[in-house]
Amino acid sequence: MPGSYPRTIDNGVGERLTFVGLRTDPDGRDYLDIRSEVAPGSGPPMHVHNLQTESITVDDGRIGYAMANGPEQFAGPGETVQFRPGEVHRYWNAGAESARVHGWVSPPQNFEYYLTQMFDSMKRTGKAPNSLDMAFLLGRYSSEFGGPPVPAPVERVVFPVMRLIGRLTGRYARYDDAPPPVAA
Repeated sequence: MPGSYPRTIDNGVGERLTFVGLRTDPDGRDYLDIRSEVAPGSGPPMHVHNLQTESITVDDGRIGYAMANGPEQFAGPGETVQFRPGEVHRYWNAGAESARVHGWVSPPQNFEYYLTQMFDSMKRTGKAPNSLDMAFLLGRYSSEFGGPPVPAPVERVVFPVMRLIGRLTGRYARYDDAPPPVAA
């Protein structure tokens, strides 16, 4: 879904993210350049990028971050936090003022599309993504992304039923332009 840059998305619950552009580093690796403003206490829930590395550098404010089952840690202006593929993690604004960060995701693959759709769903509900949207996006892009830990029966039984409901009710027409998932 790469489009014209810069392009800003807002989830309506404290995160505003700007896709600055697609870039190539000196070693020939593609990455998506990103800027973000995060309200106090806001930030994504535990999640994983199965194929991508995510890097975040604090410009202003203070962020907290944690890996699955790990302690909470903190970073301030000028400090960089990096999450490798497969590392379950989260981050949040740990300060009293808005935090501004910049960073990148490499390789970009479907990150921009996935996050745009998740943010749109959150904005519509005013909180977490709608469960039908989440079932579609986590199912279609499971090779690339994972959300908060979801019990296996929900992934194997509930999500497929929800995806069927989404298709039958026409809710998934909004995903007609969804790019194909990237194989693991």
